[in-house]
This record gives sequence, structure tokens and C-alpha cells, in this order.
Amino acid sequence: MTTPGVDSYIRQKFAEHAGLTDEELFSDDVTLAAVISRSPKMTNSIDLMEAFARTANALRKDYGVRVRLPALPLDTPTSTVLKTFLEEFERQKKEAAT
Repeated sequence: MTTPGVDSYIRQKFAEHAGLTDEELFSDDVTLAAVISRSPKMTNSIDLMEAFARTANALRKDYGVRVRLPALPLDTPTSTVLKTFLEEFERQKKEAAT
């Protein structure tokens, strides 16, 4: 079961750190390479990793759950990244509760 609101929270935080709108990030299943090229805040994959880290830090701060993403290739669609974030969030939340 997914924690209510976490999906939109992750989307909003990632969009904020990327300097793009939710629609620019998650419509048409854009790839991570496209996110880097469209983002006014990103020039390379290191900037992308920083945006993921900042999103994960916000989750830890606001939800108390530490999320770590695996390495993802630049042809990964943003919908897959969001799904991975959510799965890891739920897995870590469950582990923390036991």
C-alpha cells in the first residue's frame, strides 16, 4: 500500500530541484537525458544525481524515511524513476517499522 501523497510529493520536489514543471518532467515519459537537456538547473548527470539526492533528503526530513536510488541509465523514463522512488520509499518505511 502506497503512503498517500508521497507520489505527488516526490514529483513536486523533483520538479523543484530540476527547475521544470511536473508536466515537463512526467508527460510523454521523457528520459533522464531529456530532463538534463531541458532543465535550466542541470548541465550533466551529476546535477541530475544531486536533484535525486535533494528529493531523497526532503523525503527523509518530511517523512522520516531514507531512500536510496540505484544507478539509472540516462535512457530511463521519468515514470520508471518515480516508480523506483516509490517502491524504495515503501520498502524502507516497512523495514523501519519492523
